[in-house]
This record gives sequence, C-alpha cells and structure tokens, in this order.
Amino acid sequence: MSMTSAAADSATAANIDRFDAERPEDWADEIAAKFAKAREAISSVIFGQPTVVDQVLITLLSGGNGLLIGLPGLAKTRLVDTLGTVLGLDTKRIQFTPDLMPADILGSEVLEESDDGKRAFRFIKGPVFCQLLMADEINRASPRTQSALLQAMQERHVTIAGQRFDLPRPFHVLATQNPLEQEGTYPLPEAQLDRFLMQIDVGYPDRAAEERMLLATTVGDEREAVTVLDSDTLLQAQALVRRLPVGEKVVSAILGLVRSARPDSDANDTVRNYVAWGPGPRASQAFMLAIRARALLQGRFAPSVDDVVALAPPILRHRMALNFSARAEGTNVAQVIDGLCEEYR
Repeated sequence: MSMTSAAADSATAANIDRFDAERPEDWADEIAAKFAKAREAISSVIFGQPTVVDQVLITLLSGGNGLLIGLPGLAKTRLVDTLGTVLGLDTKRIQFTPDLMPADILGSEVLEESDDGKRAFRFIKGPVFCQLLMADEINRASPRTQSALLQAMQERHVTIAGQRFDLPRPFHVLATQNPLEQEGTYPLPEAQLDRFLMQIDVGYPDRAAEERMLLATTVGDEREAVTVLDSDTLLQAQALVRRLPVGEKVVSAILGLVRSARPDSDANDTVRNYVAWGPGPRASQAFMLAIRARALLQGRFAPSVDDVVALAPPILRHRMALNFSARAEGTNVAQVIDGLCEEYR
C-alpha cells in the first residue's frame, strides 16, 4: 500500500495525539500484539531464523535500515519480500550489478515533446520511490551507484537536477550481501555502513528447522505470506517507539559501551591495541531506538540494560574495524564486543 508524504505526516500526527490522550501502556500492549501476529506470519514462511526476524522487525520499528549478511540460499531475499507482504508495504527490489547506474535507482529525466511542439523534461521516478527497498547484493555495484542511496537512507528524500523529491513514508532500505565471492565486488564505505542501523548476520538454520523447510518447500504448494499489518500501523508503532521512556542507568550503559569501543586514551588495552576505529554518535542513537523497539516487541513498556547487551553485536560490528595486530592474533570484532559487554551483564 502506497502512502503520500502528506498523508503519512497526517497519520503520524494523529498517532501522536492518540498517544498523548491514552495511557501509553495500553497502546504499547496493542502494538506488541499486532507485531506478535506479524512475527508469527513471517515465521510461517521463514524457518529457523527467529533472531534474524526479530532484528529486522526491530530495525523497521526503529525507523532504520538493515544490512543482511549471509551465505547464498539462507532466504535473505525471501525474508525481505515476506516482510513487505506481511507489513503491507510497497516493496521494490534492485539487483545490484557492476553496470548498475545511479539513474537506475533514483530515476531519470526524459525529454518529451507535446502535441503543439513544445519540449520539456519530465522526471520518471526510479525504484527508490517505495516504502521498502530491497538492495540485493549491494556490494556488487560501484561506489558511485552505492552512493545514490546515501541521501535517501539518511534524509528520506533525493535531489535530482537540483529539485528535491520526497520519498514515501515509511521508507526503509534492507540490503543483502554475500560474504563469499568477493572478487569483483566493492566493499561498502564506512559512511554508508554507518547509515545502516544494524548489521544482521544470517546463519544456518538448525536441523529441525531445515527439515521443516525441506518438507514445506518440496511437498505440495509452498506456503505464501499473508498481509497482517499496514504502513499506517508501522508509522504508529514508530511514533510510539520514540516516546517510550529510557532510564538513566540504560542511557549510561549505552554511552559507556559505545565510548569504550573507541581506541582513545581512555580505552582498555584490548580496544587500544586491536581497534583501528570505533563507533560514532550514530551508534548511540541506534541503541536508543533499537532497545525501545526490542522492549516493545516483547511487550515491555521500558527497555533495560539487557536489551543493550543483546543488541550490541548487530549495532556495533559494522561500526568497528580491527587493525593488523588483531587479525594476526586471530581476534575478531565479535570477541571484542563480547568483552566490552561483560561489564553490563
């Protein structure tokens, strides 16, 4: 379902008025129940990935973008397609390739001639004008093409020939990336990685889930996703997430964790010796939204320090880089983050 920017703004304003008029706890229970149904609908199609499904829903509830990294055949593309159907979002897909151009994403101007002979340029919108954009194998496109998404991901509008075009609301980018076959690919620059709220690693399903998947996809008709929510409900939930209370102890944990991951004079020996660069303030902002969304998904009115620890890996791992010494000694980012979280467990 597509929604104009003005209509979305009006819907969001109405949702905020409702939040002010009613008890927030009641609204949180209602939203949690709706997204529990959405999670169930997604899990009926995507087997064995409960953590991945939750993290993607948290990303969307936070109003952010997600980077899905996993081996081929782990249903990354199917997950995004299923999300669009279940949440009732206008979804479009771009297959990133080395010859993809920015105009293939944003759109282009064409010269048209009217019946009376007058000529004028008309802008034809590209696939970025949707509510959920699937950027499949994003690292296969050139940096020039990747950069076409930067303004859209951060500012929710694009500029073409000096003219601003607002994107629909809500607007989210879910990009996929294959960790194998890196020849001929273009690693995402740090500036673009930082614009992804979370890096969601997609692993192999367990044996029981894989058996269920095997039977469901090779016997009879494969089950299709059904629409459970709509874009207005997502906007309503996003408005609520930003108003959930966060205690001082939780804020302190977020700041302590993010700042301790930076290799400066106050860092511990592990970070100072192994981390080349650490997370910026955007990581703290991601925590503040994501922990509220996680609490809401679990039917809680306020997040805790446990939410910070649980979301530290997907929020921090793409915002940190290790130096040569760490790689030489076999230390990885996950180990560093796990060590930083020990203080808050």
